Amino acid sequence: MADTMAIARAAAETAARQSYGKLVAFLAARTRDVAGAEDALADAFAAALERWPTEGVPARPEAWLLTVARRRSIDQMRRRQTGVAAEDHLRLMADEVEAQAASEGLPDERLRLMFTCAHPAIEAGMRAPLMLQTILGLDAATIASAFLVPPATMGQRLVRAKSRIRQAGIPFRVPEREELDGRLDAVLEAIYAAYAEGWTDPNGSESRRRGLADEAIWLGRLVVSLMPQEPEALGLLALMLFADSRRHARRSPYGDFVPLVEQDTALWDTAMIGEAETLLQSAARMGKVGRYQLEAAIQSAHAARLDLGATDWTAIASLYAALGALTRSPVVAVNHAVALALAGRADEALRMLEGVADDQRLAEYQPYWAARAEVLERLGDRTAAAAACHRAIGLEPDPAVRRFLQAKLATLTAE
Repeated sequence: MADTMAIARAAAETAARQSYGKLVAFLAARTRDVAGAEDALADAFAAALERWPTEGVPARPEAWLLTVARRRSIDQMRRRQTGVAAEDHLRLMADEVEAQAASEGLPDERLRLMFTCAHPAIEAGMRAPLMLQTILGLDAATIASAFLVPPATMGQRLVRAKSRIRQAGIPFRVPEREELDGRLDAVLEAIYAAYAEGWTDPNGSESRRRGLADEAIWLGRLVVSLMPQEPEALGLLALMLFADSRRHARRSPYGDFVPLVEQDTALWDTAMIGEAETLLQSAARMGKVGRYQLEAAIQSAHAARLDLGATDWTAIASLYAALGALTRSPVVAVNHAVALALAGRADEALRMLEGVADDQRLAEYQPYWAARAEVLERLGDRTAAAAACHRAIGLEPDPAVRRFLQAKLATLTAE
């Protein structure tokens, strides 16, 4: 029984990782009730964990989950017994009959759901978080961490945003060309946040993050295929590919964290870097430079170490200056400070860090304290550097990065 339970759990986890957003999007496309779709799918997964250990994992887990979730949705609508619910009820019943007769599987509605979540009726700051939860199944705490917001606050906002989709009757479709530009920023922000969340787990050791980076790249390719003349879409895809090209160099064979400046370039994926360069050059020819193109250009400058044998930190600092002027982001300021320090301008770097020190969002942001430790060490203030490093260790959840910081702290406090 233990073996069958383990097999069932593994199958359910795989289905969640591969199909959660696809199933939510398909269900919600019929009703515009995102929260209801999520609830129905949660019931379906609970049923799977109850029945699969004894009945066996079905040949098509995705189709099994969809069938059960659809029936849960129909039950919800019967209980509501409103005109709208009746209409949705009939639609879902028709889909049920159609699905039983079809064999090719369900269409992928995720892109439609992404643009639905980016509708102007949704609060601007909640569009990207809403996409992360509905498309990729991230919990409120994980999303809150990505956006530097308290988890309880994020949870409440997500509930309101989902209600808004149904109450406002937001159409579930990819908008017309003239509407796309206004929603694209939120879509790209959500994709990038998803990639960043997956990037924090390079070994795929956490089930909630496993495959997120690949999923984000897939979504990025989907947007590019829809909007091939949008330079920021190309820039984002290039940015993710540049970063992902270093995936296998970020940990040693023993699982230790390897900072970018120390990575073995022989482990970088040159084919992926080449594709990223092509995308970035295509975006540059369009004549409109935005955030993601600048971030991709920074990654391109790092990739140049393959040919140059060294990193041009002055060029990278200049790119961060342009990015900071565009975004006014404290996170960009932190990265800019590190680049300045590595370019031999630690005094300027410290002034930049001091300039954002009062931003409360950075108080619990580990990279700020790690950057501060780096800059202070270069300025010869080992005591202050050690204090900053100690703070960074306390904020770092990744054991490998924490060990790296602990080793750094040991050198700072050594006689």
